[in-house]
Amino acid sequence: MGLLRSLFGPSRDEIWRQLSSQTDGEFVAGGFFRGSKVLLQHGEWTFTLDTFTTGHGNHRRTCTRMRAPYVNAAGFHFEVYREGLFSGLGRGLGMQDVEVGFPEFDRDFVIKGNSDHGLRTLFSNENIRRLLHRQPRVNFSVRDDDGWFGDQFPDGVDELRFDCLGIIRDLDQLRNLYELFAETLDWLCETGSAYEADPHVDLK
Repeated sequence: MGLLRSLFGPSRDEIWRQLSSQTDGEFVAGGFFRGSKVLLQHGEWTFTLDTFTTGHGNHRRTCTRMRAPYVNAAGFHFEVYREGLFSGLGRGLGMQDVEVGFPEFDRDFVIKGNSDHGLRTLFSNENIRRLLHRQPRVNFSVRDDDGWFGDQFPDGVDELRFDCLGIIRDLDQLRNLYELFAETLDWLCETGSAYEADPHVDLK
């Protein structure tokens, strides 16, 4: 174990336990069919940090995700990800990319949503932009449920979600991710797009 740690650094579970202890969260050890996860609290909301796999056979990839169901008062949806090859191809096929008025942020990210005003209000928050810039790989969005094989949410409840390829084992990056979720939900409440209320959803 000492040799492996010296070669590859601390394990995921070791880093995630540290995150849990530093944020008063709960580390839930994985089993044979389910990986470990961390449950983090902020106000009425629970953030669930875990991993999942996509693809088939030799093309299977592990991703890290954080999810937080919340009461979406305004029905505001968005998706933000870093500028790159595939985002450029998406634009050519008619993908809408909204500029929110901050040149560096507009340059580095593709920003989509169902309300231009909502996007500009959300990303007028300097802390949210700063915390997104600290994530090297970003897909940050609001979804109306947890996908075909996941949880279906009650009416008026959506999910704030972050996904990225690979397993995040950087403690600072994970703390920044927790802060990003907290800051975003607080700001959505302050600007009238969310309610600080228990959504009564327990993620699998």
